[in-house]
Amino acid sequence: MAQVAVETDRSLTGWYRQSTPKVRRVFWTCAGAWGLDSMDGFVYQYMIPAIMAGLGLTLAQAGSIASANYFAGAIGGWTGGWLADRYGRARVLQVTILWFSIFSFLSGFAQNYEQLLILRILHGFGFGAEWAVGAVLLGELVAPAHRGKALGAVQSAAGPGSMMAALLAGPIAAALPMALGWRVAFFIGVLPALLVFFVRKEDDDADIFKQAKARSEKAGRTFLPVAIFRPELRRLTALACLLALGSQGAGFAVSNYLTTFLSQERGLSLSVAGIYVLFNSLGGFFGFLTNAYLSDRLGRRQAFRYFAVGFIIAVNLYIFLPLGNSAFTLLPAGFCYGFFQFGIYASFGPYFTELFPTEVRATGQAFAYNFGRASSALFIQGVAMLAVYMPLSSGMVIMACIAQSCAILATLFLPETAGHKLKDISSAA
Repeated sequence: MAQVAVETDRSLTGWYRQSTPKVRRVFWTCAGAWGLDSMDGFVYQYMIPAIMAGLGLTLAQAGSIASANYFAGAIGGWTGGWLADRYGRARVLQVTILWFSIFSFLSGFAQNYEQLLILRILHGFGFGAEWAVGAVLLGELVAPAHRGKALGAVQSAAGPGSMMAALLAGPIAAALPMALGWRVAFFIGVLPALLVFFVRKEDDDADIFKQAKARSEKAGRTFLPVAIFRPELRRLTALACLLALGSQGAGFAVSNYLTTFLSQERGLSLSVAGIYVLFNSLGGFFGFLTNAYLSDRLGRRQAFRYFAVGFIIAVNLYIFLPLGNSAFTLLPAGFCYGFFQFGIYASFGPYFTELFPTEVRATGQAFAYNFGRASSALFIQGVAMLAVYMPLSSGMVIMACIAQSCAILATLFLPETAGHKLKDISSAA
């Protein structure tokens, strides 16, 4: 298996300086795909007010589209992960990038609720698998001591992706006619399709995967998507799903309604709210890198706990402190909130890569991560339901804190894997 850095260099970027050209190319391809994938996902969240106005949607309909997209992502992610385990990580990564790029582009042509709902469901099938397959591809190439830093750096691309989404949803959309701004944001989602030319199919797959695949073929074994529910893996899969649900549900409970909150309760225009959210993403970028370093130094579970507690504190301060609508108060508070909201995601890639055995690694990782993303609909819809009886801000915080408590609970029962070598199905048993 390729090793990208010596064990003695534990700096944040040491692994990259000593990596091979192949690993660097895989890293930038995965980071670019994830950044643009995140941009597309956040564009919808940030453009909810404009889409509601453009298509005449209710808040509940806008939320249902987001929920359906995440649910489709769970199905597509599970299927895509299994295909990656069976046919190869790099090959399936190409397909998933093309898929979500095409349907992101087509979303810009929607004329009503039903059309946008269908297009976002189809889009979800592709984007649900892209992150997990890319994370497994790179994670299997990186030395154990640096897996957190490498995959955390890939995850950090969501920060710039969110910033690009905020620019599209804010000043860029404001410069265009209202009926056109949100459509242009979706049209730009076709850009990730260019990344498929940087992936080399079987040549980019790690030796550990090729060897496991060869063993399975020699033994005549075929692992179906339900293999992650085998008795020896069932508990692990359930806890990984709970961790993903808590961490992502907390973020989505807030981010899906953040521009709406800033415009309705803070009195900001949509364009200004987009700029403020962009600043939150800047905090998230530093949160990603900090978590990436800490997860290798302190362990995956500790990193999740620190960031979960930090999120609960930060979201309460950001939402409930009397900050008004001044940039001098909201921007620093938003930076701190974004640091923890986005930063917690950096540990998913290395942790899930290490938790699941090679033969079902992509299946398990994709299913757990996307189960959390799809089930986040519970918290997204929960906010909308609570907003009928209380201020939107209160519903956001209640749902976010409940979700993050689930993540902390999961870390109490999951094993620590930082620095461990990847295992196969026999050692997992």
